[in-house]
Amino acid sequence: MLDTIGASTLEDLYAHLPEEVRFPGGLNIPSGKSEYEIVDYFRARGAENANQHANFLGAGVYHHYRPVLVDTVISRGEFLTSYTPYQAEISQGALTAIFEFQTMICQLTGMDVANASMYDGSTAVPEAAMMAMRITGRDGIAVARTVHPEYREVLGTYTRHLDSARQGVRVTEFEYDAESGQVDLASLELALDENTAAVIIQSPNFFGIVEETKQIAEMAHAKGALLVFVFTEAVSLGLLEPPGDADIVAGELQSFAIAPSYGGPFAGILACKERYVRQLPGRLVGETKDANGNRAFCLTLATREQHIRREKATSNICTNQALIALMATVFMTLYGKQGLRDLATQNLAKAHYLGDKLWRRFKGPYFNEFVAATGVQSAEEINRRLLGFKIIGGLPLDRFYPELKNSVLLCCTEMSRRADMDAVAEAFGA
Repeated sequence: MLDTIGASTLEDLYAHLPEEVRFPGGLNIPSGKSEYEIVDYFRARGAENANQHANFLGAGVYHHYRPVLVDTVISRGEFLTSYTPYQAEISQGALTAIFEFQTMICQLTGMDVANASMYDGSTAVPEAAMMAMRITGRDGIAVARTVHPEYREVLGTYTRHLDSARQGVRVTEFEYDAESGQVDLASLELALDENTAAVIIQSPNFFGIVEETKQIAEMAHAKGALLVFVFTEAVSLGLLEPPGDADIVAGELQSFAIAPSYGGPFAGILACKERYVRQLPGRLVGETKDANGNRAFCLTLATREQHIRREKATSNICTNQALIALMATVFMTLYGKQGLRDLATQNLAKAHYLGDKLWRRFKGPYFNEFVAATGVQSAEEINRRLLGFKIIGGLPLDRFYPELKNSVLLCCTEMSRRADMDAVAEAFGA
């Protein structure tokens, strides 16, 4: 190979690199180990992880209990496969599971139709925005600053170089009210114009505050824009009213028995009113009958490049999160409607127990997350103190919101114990 490309030594391949990055002394790699030495090594490294710590970190990835039956079901050979269900005649099990998933998501969100899942919540949001642009023929997106900051970053990545019939996509962010933590309606009014395709809000928002969806929907619709409703904490839908005033719902199902796993893989959802189904990206499984008149399932809509002409495709999304979405499906089946409501009530009660002990930055209604002010101490200092008690603290908010210095986003779930919540309050100097 060196002869073919005209190089005399392997080092010639790296001649263009600065010397200090070429490892002149060679790589410091130890000699090989036996299998049992390697197992011992990784057990020791695993023991260094904080896997037995109490966790008050949320911000889009939540520490919920995972029923053991979930892993039992998804480990079955019918599901644990790299096969993609194109041919309906040999994948009825997978298609049935996806159909049930879509049905439950519609019940959960109050929408008419849902697709077979998205990569995750962060990619579902820009897909919803582009869907709104196709429906309205407009190029403007108004997004609340209380939508997850990383979701907004992905939205910016998607839209930055998106082709447009006019002057490109314009993404406008509108503010939150400094007292309530909810959307500032006056700021939203300024962000709306005749070119706005979608208004994107999150509820509970990134601060954990529940938004007044109905009023925001009325403002959006008055300007001819669609309302995109975003959620990151799916458990909240067990207690809060479904976002029926929205036109499109985009969300993340990580809370439904999907392990945090360093941030993925997760499963996003995209649901909408039935009149918009032809613009819904991804896949849609439908119910039909086979040649013998029996109930059967098939891939009904697949508006993507691999199935239709590229210029007709609604999205270049190439797959769905079938296995991860199945985890959420098993979770919803196990809990049922009342069980999910009870779970959400536990989350609410525990968050309010801790929230009542701390100085909350915002006065709006909240579910299982809230912003606590740390006073003169920094959030990092409090988190360091909590680590000494085997407690993972909250998210310092100045990383995304410079104006919220010395503020931390805390989350309580059904996994939060009273003793740990009391320790958090003590660390804040309550």
